[in-house]
Amino acid sequence: MASILDIRRRIRSVTNTRQITKAMKMVSAAKLRRAQERALAARPYAQMLTAVLESLVSRAEIYDPETGEPKHPLLAQRPENNIHLIVVTGDKGLAGAFNANILKAAMRFLESKAGRSLEIEAVGRKGRDFLRRRYPPVAAGGVTSPPAGRIVLIGEHVGILSRVEHAMASEIADGIIDRYAKAEIDAVYIVYNEFKSVIAQRLIVQKVLPIERIGEATVAQAEAMSAEERKRALEAAKETGVGLRPAEVREADRRAARFAAAPVDYIYEQPAKELFSDLLPKYVGIEIFRALLESVAAEHAARMTAMDAATNNASEMIDSLTLAMNRARQAKITKEIIEIVSGAAAL
Repeated sequence: MASILDIRRRIRSVTNTRQITKAMKMVSAAKLRRAQERALAARPYAQMLTAVLESLVSRAEIYDPETGEPKHPLLAQRPENNIHLIVVTGDKGLAGAFNANILKAAMRFLESKAGRSLEIEAVGRKGRDFLRRRYPPVAAGGVTSPPAGRIVLIGEHVGILSRVEHAMASEIADGIIDRYAKAEIDAVYIVYNEFKSVIAQRLIVQKVLPIERIGEATVAQAEAMSAEERKRALEAAKETGVGLRPAEVREADRRAARFAAAPVDYIYEQPAKELFSDLLPKYVGIEIFRALLESVAAEHAARMTAMDAATNNASEMIDSLTLAMNRARQAKITKEIIEIVSGAAAL
């Protein structure tokens, strides 16, 4: 049995750990609130861009009237022989199963596309390290496309999630748009954690290219939070002041929808067809930007929940160690009393 001094040292150590995990929980909650605000601030631009594109679709001739083929290369549908997958994970750990779940979803997607040429672009240090150990890294311009059935890692972006900028999302989008327009890749997917609120998240694999319908995401795989995960997230958010409900955006959506469906012949500075061609790549960029913002918010929510669980476990361990210390002290006192009584009886 451990001595009283050893137990006291363990209690002191666990108490210090609890202070750290509690502080990390509060820091993650503060970062989560800011991430939610950034995602909400970016939404009006995305809404109006989508509304303008939907309006242009009804006014511009985007499909060839004879063949029915789309005139814009980002709308072209091809057999998915060469697939590009963007995997968005975090740069840091201590977030529970956040990174592991995203990587598992990515591996399931890769298995479902077995036999095809697959290339991966990793966003986040955790995903980069995991994928680099399993698939050979190749320079983005090193090969036109990997051989059929081969999976390669062609790009990585580390350290950009601490402060997500639209310029970085546009850079990623420009790279995949250029390659898709040249028919080097046939489809682009992104796997990330979609965030609506602390208790409303889901892990999805979303098709980015080709664009099948403007304003509607094409989801290839989706996995919602379990009841147990929502319960833990709810308990973690109680003391932090983090909003539990998704932001109310229905009115903004209705206003944007009215613009797109209004029976008004808008006069654009550019021809409708030319404007549509210029705005469609920006639509891809804003979709990737939104995915990065939501992934950052989901990571902070996962870290807040994990640190809350660690704090609770530390408190339980302190209670258990305190009980063990009291028992050991009581046993020591009882032993000393017996020795004194036995010595007095022997005189």
